[in-house]
Amino acid sequence: MTARQWVLVEDDGAVRVLTMNRPEARNALNIGLIEALYAALCDADADPAVQAVVLTGVDPAFCAGVDLKEAQHEGMSYFERYRTHNCITRVAEMATPVIGAINGPVFTGGLEMALGCDFLVASERAVFADTHVRVGILPGGGMTARLPQLVGAATARRLSMTGEVVDAARAERIGLVTEVVPHDGLLDRALALAAQIAEVPGPTMAALKQIYVTGSDAVTRPALAAEQAIAGAQQTDTADLAARYAEISERNRRQIER
Repeated sequence: MTARQWVLVEDDGAVRVLTMNRPEARNALNIGLIEALYAALCDADADPAVQAVVLTGVDPAFCAGVDLKEAQHEGMSYFERYRTHNCITRVAEMATPVIGAINGPVFTGGLEMALGCDFLVASERAVFADTHVRVGILPGGGMTARLPQLVGAATARRLSMTGEVVDAARAERIGLVTEVVPHDGLLDRALALAAQIAEVPGPTMAALKQIYVTGSDAVTRPALAAEQAIAGAQQTDTADLAARYAEISERNRRQIER
């Protein structure tokens, strides 16, 4: 599989749709997908013809986050890839507005990526969970900085400390997503919203986004710094990550199917 195939890129007028394409692994971030998605995000942000981005995944999932099986195999060299191609944090750094179209399960690093979008629209099939500590690692992509801003501090701590799975309806109630739509209509709805954004003159929309980002920086920047410092200081033993991940994945699957 070539790098370009890891991410499907399609333009709909001034809207660019980026679709993570590793469905057999629930779009978990292996090295190929990390590099391809990072490049696709950078390309979209640098293209003056692109006024909005829709980020989604090939069914059945949005993104399972870090590929812990590959992390086990590659060791710390896997995590080093994020130093130069951090597709998780790149979403939040976009000057171009980004809508997350959450088509299915989104866990851990995938949820951090989704939180970097300007807002989220979810399929009725979407489910959300932060399983970082359950697997044995700490969040380092903005979870503790951005999740509390959407759902409140207590709910954010509950989700991160328990690893519980949140369905789409509850995600809307707590403010994690702005809207839940029928699965088959998700992409159309996200495209319609993105088209409304793209109708606004580019400089005006860019300035509006900058205002929102600047306004939240007083909270976000210190929280991001603390998260990265503490997570970076913890030594991650990659040898047993895959086993832990398999256990958590099976537990989450059972919860989803109830």
